[in-house]
Amino acid sequence: MPDDPYASLGLTRTASADDIKKAYRKIAKTSHPDLNPGDAAAEARFKSAAAAFDLLKNPEKRARFDAGEIDATGAEKQPERQYYRDYAETAQNPYRRGERFDDFDASDIFADFIRQQGGGQRSGGPDFSARGQDARYALDVPFLDAANGGAKRITLPDGSNLDVKIPRGIADGQTIRLRGKGGAGFGGGPSGDALITVTIQPHPHFRRDGNDMILTLPITLDEAILCGKVTAPTFDGKVALTFPKGASNGQ
Repeated sequence: MPDDPYASLGLTRTASADDIKKAYRKIAKTSHPDLNPGDAAAEARFKSAAAAFDLLKNPEKRARFDAGEIDATGAEKQPERQYYRDYAETAQNPYRRGERFDDFDASDIFADFIRQQGGGQRSGGPDFSARGQDARYALDVPFLDAANGGAKRITLPDGSNLDVKIPRGIADGQTIRLRGKGGAGFGGGPSGDALITVTIQPHPHFRRDGNDMILTLPITLDEAILCGKVTAPTFDGKVALTFPKGASNGQ
């Protein structure tokens, strides 16, 4: 933060409390980190303006800074004007005029920003809206559930639950979109979506090859030589499998 908080807000020492408030709002709406992700310069401007506003919005701190008793960070300095306390209590003190910032709401910064983005006007009720953010989750799905389809439940960080329908034949790494299950919208805008990326757990016997499911089935030597029938498991239950006489290993 510069030595002069007024400079951080683009103001002079004659600025009113309303001027200070407006200057901070203007910088916050253009330089807030949430509106400029990855922009270090914008973040630095915002932090400097926020520190300056924090100092100057307080009439007593502002007067003490102007009197040289504290620096721009609010730290005490060697007193240079011993009569400050008397001066602060007089009617001539411009910072005792009741100018306060109690009605300042930081959320207005973002509301104004979204209004500007949407081109809305301030008259009437809310005339802006923004879609909520998408929420992303990871979900482990058993192999057979992925093959046959099913349902899973995710417990969210806030303790609520999200029921996820697993479509039959879903592939590893595929994403399921649940519309309207993400973050809440702003100004009446629609909610975002929940995006669930699926990881399919391996099965001890089956494996997937494209749309085919492969099972290695052990048989006895006699069954291979004489031709026989065995019971083989599938996703839908057991089936009788007949294999040709003289079947070879790995066929």
